[in-house]
Amino acid sequence: MKVSYHGHSVVQVQTDTHQILIDPFISGNEACDLDTDKVQPDYILLTHGHNDHVGDTITIAERTKATIVAPNELAVYLGTKGLQIHPMHIGGKHTFDFGTVKFTQAFHGSAFTEEDGSTVYTGMPAGILLTIEGKTIYHAGDTGLFSDLKLIGEMNEIDLAFLPIGDNFTMGPEDALIAAKWVKAKTVVPIHYNTFPVIEQDAEAFAKQVSPGMGQVMEIGETITI
Repeated sequence: MKVSYHGHSVVQVQTDTHQILIDPFISGNEACDLDTDKVQPDYILLTHGHNDHVGDTITIAERTKATIVAPNELAVYLGTKGLQIHPMHIGGKHTFDFGTVKFTQAFHGSAFTEEDGSTVYTGMPAGILLTIEGKTIYHAGDTGLFSDLKLIGEMNEIDLAFLPIGDNFTMGPEDALIAAKWVKAKTVVPIHYNTFPVIEQDAEAFAKQVSPGMGQVMEIGETITI
């Protein structure tokens, strides 16, 4: 299984049979190297409804007919756009043809801003535990530090964790270091930083402070195999 990082919180997972795209904020994201017109996901997984995470979901799903897996209110909203959806919620787990998805808590907000400036409430934000081919990826979404991250680490053998470090809207580096210790992932990759001036961070400095050998900064477009 190949996992690639594409700026902000955009992660792509490629298996032998499926392509999964998480939080596809592509258009308007100078940090992203993907092309909205060329990506071919079978599934799009969303952590919450903010525009910098829903991103180009509607455009991509209209073209590819990808199934959108998201917290219930967000999924239902996207379903009103005529898209194929699979609603889930925090604590819920479902086995798909590519593997298993389970949504976790995240402490943040979740609302989608329409083109006319109106706001649609999209329920609770979440993190994602994605288990494929015996490996588990944890995408924390946008969140502050919370003690149940310990529980997530105790209940799951996490191979790869994506944790936000940008501060201001999410955990900053200091809190993310505590989160990294609690989730106990074999590899921890920082996300949600440097996209905007207010979330500029030194990712290399963060990675060096994670337990020896566990922190890894992924460059835009870089792929690792797990």
